Amino acid sequence: MVRTARQARLDATEAGLRDLLVAGVAGDESAYRAFLVALAAHLRRFLRPRLASRPDDLEDLVQECLLAVHNKRHTYDASQPVTAWIHAIARYRFIDLLRRREGREIATDDLDDEVDPGAAAAHEAADARRDLAKLLGLLPDRQRLPIVHVKIEGRTVAEAADLTGMSSAAVKVGIHRGLKALAAMIRTRG
Repeated sequence: MVRTARQARLDATEAGLRDLLVAGVAGDESAYRAFLVALAAHLRRFLRPRLASRPDDLEDLVQECLLAVHNKRHTYDASQPVTAWIHAIARYRFIDLLRRREGREIATDDLDDEVDPGAAAAHEAADARRDLAKLLGLLPDRQRLPIVHVKIEGRTVAEAADLTGMSSAAVKVGIHRGLKALAAMIRTRG
């Protein structure tokens, strides 16, 4: 199989971040500082497209993610891909940011303003995203991450496999089983 330049870059990022984090957790302070610098750059690349409509929030979210990774560094399993672990933390922080911003915008709405007919649909969509995030949070990573990458973010199965460190077949199985589990959850709650 021929490795693409993109795949080589992803592999190098994965290996570099992993090695620095493992060394940092083991007590190497300079490796940990280097990890945080490299991680900040990686997070900016990962989050910038997701914050295209909110560029002012990028640095705040990067800092929140760095703090979350720092606080959870002891939970990292060195046998697993570090970027999948980091991206999961970043996605949760991103969802938290959207919830905070949405709540603040809703709380500051003037009650005397005319009702926008599209507002109800926007609120319903926000509720649906929140409900979906809660349900996805109940799934194991091997099901949740493939669904998020392929079905929500629109990535290919191969890209999801690269991001999660899973095989393409495992990504497909994770999507199938995860969607089946989500359907069962919805049936029992509905």
